[in-house]
Amino acid sequence: MEQIDWIILLGTLTFIVGYGTWKTRKNKDVTDYLKGGNDANWWTIGLSVMATQASAITFLSTPGQAFHDGMGFVQFYFGLPIAMVIICWVFIPIYHRLKVFTAYEYLESRFDRKTRTLTAILFLIQRGLAAGITIFAPAIILSAVLGWNLLYLNIGIGILVIIYTVSGGTKAVSVTQKQQMAVIFGGMFIAFLLILNYLPLDISFTDALEIAGANGKLDILDFSFDFENRYTFWSGIIGGSFLALSYFGTDQSQVQRYLSGRSLKQSQMGLIMNGLLKVPMQFFILLVGIMVFVFYQFNASPVHFNPAAVSDVQNSTYASAYNDLSEKKLKLDKQLISKQLSYSEAQSTSERQLLLEEIKTINATEESLREEARTLISKANPEAETNDKDYVFIHFILNNLPRGLIGLLLAVILSAAMSSTASELNALGSTTAIDLYKRNVGVKSERHYVYASKWFTLLWGLIAIGVASIANLFDNLIQLVNIIGSIFYGNVLGIFLLAFFVKFVKSKATFIAALLTQVIIIYIWWIDLMPYLWLNVVGCGLVMGLAVILQGLLLPTKNASQD
Repeated sequence: MEQIDWIILLGTLTFIVGYGTWKTRKNKDVTDYLKGGNDANWWTIGLSVMATQASAITFLSTPGQAFHDGMGFVQFYFGLPIAMVIICWVFIPIYHRLKVFTAYEYLESRFDRKTRTLTAILFLIQRGLAAGITIFAPAIILSAVLGWNLLYLNIGIGILVIIYTVSGGTKAVSVTQKQQMAVIFGGMFIAFLLILNYLPLDISFTDALEIAGANGKLDILDFSFDFENRYTFWSGIIGGSFLALSYFGTDQSQVQRYLSGRSLKQSQMGLIMNGLLKVPMQFFILLVGIMVFVFYQFNASPVHFNPAAVSDVQNSTYASAYNDLSEKKLKLDKQLISKQLSYSEAQSTSERQLLLEEIKTINATEESLREEARTLISKANPEAETNDKDYVFIHFILNNLPRGLIGLLLAVILSAAMSSTASELNALGSTTAIDLYKRNVGVKSERHYVYASKWFTLLWGLIAIGVASIANLFDNLIQLVNIIGSIFYGNVLGIFLLAFFVKFVKSKATFIAALLTQVIIIYIWWIDLMPYLWLNVVGCGLVMGLAVILQGLLLPTKNASQD
C-alpha cells in the first residue's frame, strides 16, 4: 500500500467515527438512546437495514463465491422480498402499537417473563457470536494478505465501532451507516468499471458475459429438488423466506433499525426499500465476482488465493509438488489467454463457439489443478483453510487497482464491518438492558437506563472482540454467519408466529417446546442432516408443532390460566 492509500483509508474511517460521535453526542433519555428519538425517515431506515445485513463478509466473500461457483448464490435472497411484505403487514404494526424498545417485550405480554427471557437469551447467544465473526472476517483476510497483526486488527475494528456506538446509540448507528453505504456503493461501482476497463478492447461487456456463461458462471436458477444442493430456487424461496422473516422480524439488530422510524408508514417504507433493492444489490456484487473471473481469463492467477495456506505448503515437504502445480497453472494461463485473445478476434459464430468449448476445457483443467493444490495444503497442514473464496476479491484489489483506489476498497471492507458490528452491539446492549436488566432490577431513572445501556454495549463490544480473537475461519465466511443464524432463527420465528397467530397456545407449552426445539436443531446441524437453510423451516415448524401438541395433550386449554 502506498501513502495515498493510507491517507484515504484512515481519513475515511476517522471521518465516519468522528462525525457519528459528534453528531449524536447528546442523549436525553432511553427513547433517544435506544430508538434514536423516533425521528428516522424511510430512506434512512432502508439504508440502515441494508447496511446492517451487508457486512464486510458480503463484500469479501460474495465476489469469491461467484468467481468459483457462479451466480447461483443469488437464489439465497429470493425469499427476502416475500418476508419484507409479511413483516410490514404483521410484525411492524404490532411493535409500533405496543411502543416496544425490543421485539422480545411483546412476548411477555403474550406469554410470560420466562418466554421473553429465553427468546432474548437465544438472540444474545447467536448475535454475540455473529458480532465476533463480523469483526474477525475482514481482520483475518486483511491480516493474511497485507501481513497486518490479526489481534491488533480485531481490537482496532472493535474499538472504532465501540467509540461511536456507545456514545450515540441507535442514532449514531443510523447516521454513520449512511456515510458507510455511500463509501461501499461508490467503491464497488468503481471496482466494477475498472474491471471492465482492464479487459481487452475487443471484449465487450456482452462478450464477457458470454465467456462467463460458457463456463457455467451465469447459471442463476436451479429448480431441482436436490436436497443436498445448498442453493436452489426452492431453498431460496422457502428456506430464505423463513430466514429473512426471522432475521428482519425478530432479530433486534434489524428490529431496532425500524423501531426508530418516525411513524408506522416510514418504518414500513424503509423495509419495502430493502426488499426492492437487496436482491439487485447482491446480484451486482456477484456480477463483480463474475467480472473478476473474466479478468483472470486474460491475466494469470495463482493456483490458490489464500497466502497463509500457500505459506504453509511452501514450508513443508510438499513444496516441490505445489511448485509443480504452479508451473502447470502458469502454462495453462498462457494457453487460456491465447485462446481468449483468439476468441476476441474471431469473426464467425462457429469459430467463436469452438473456441469457447476449448476455453471451457482449459478452465475445467485449471479447476482440477486448484483441487490438487487444496489437497496438498491439507496434507501440509490439516488445520489450514483450503477454501480460498474469501481471498479472491482482495487479491484482485491489491494486485490490480491503482494507488488510492486500494485504500478506498479497503475502506469499503472496513466500513461494512463497522456498520454491521455497530448495529449488532447496539441491539445486544439494548436487549440486555431492557429485556434482562430493566425487567429484573425494578424502577430506576431514565438516565440510569441510558448509562446501563452504554455499559452493556461496551461489554458486548469487548465480548465481540474476544470472540473475534479466538475464532477459526472455516468454509466461506458469508455461509458461516448464515449457519449461526439458521441454528437459532427458526426457533425464535416459531415463537413469534405462535404469539401472533396461535392464540390457544400458552406460555408453558411454548417455553418447553422452544427448549426441546433448540436441542434438536443443534443436533440436526451437528450430524449435518440437511443444508443449513432448511434448519430455519424445520426449527420454525418444530417449535410450533411441539407447542400445539404440548398444549393440547399435556397442558389442556382449561388449565391454561395456570401458565
